[in-house]
Amino acid sequence: MRARSRSLCASAYLLTGDRGLAEDLVQDALARTWRAWKRLHRTANAEAYTRRTMYHLHVSRWRRTKVAEIAVDAVPERAAQEPDTALRLAVHAALLSLPPNQRAAIVLRYFEDRTEAAAAAVLDCPVTTLRARVQRGLRNLRNRFPHLVLGDADLQLAQWEREFNSQMGERNA
Repeated sequence: MRARSRSLCASAYLLTGDRGLAEDLVQDALARTWRAWKRLHRTANAEAYTRRTMYHLHVSRWRRTKVAEIAVDAVPERAAQEPDTALRLAVHAALLSLPPNQRAAIVLRYFEDRTEAAAAAVLDCPVTTLRARVQRGLRNLRNRFPHLVLGDADLQLAQWEREFNSQMGERNA
């Protein structure tokens, strides 16, 4: 370990790009090599085993979802209003009450913020079918759960229908 640690650290640095992470990677790989020492057929294979272990450890760390940490001068202020858990649960229950095709269309369009074409491609249906599913799903949600509608529901529905009809009129012209 003493004879090859400098070489192992250099390889680990090339993998990670950070000296601290490289040292941690080498340490973890050496610990795993020690645990597998009895399984190694020859001690000459120890360095190769350690290098392969370093690579696999690095890849597994790299594949994990990463949380971006950003250093700031001051702690940001908390939001004035905490998220409403009851509202989230009510929306979830309302979505579960919809048929699967309508639920999928609404989730893709409004929760994942996909375009009509992208959502239609995911659902493997024409854009017009997607629009119909979204329209029926929203109508079902408004009728079954009027307490979830923010603002004047009739005004929002009328505005949405005007926009929809104007888009359809432009395409048919």
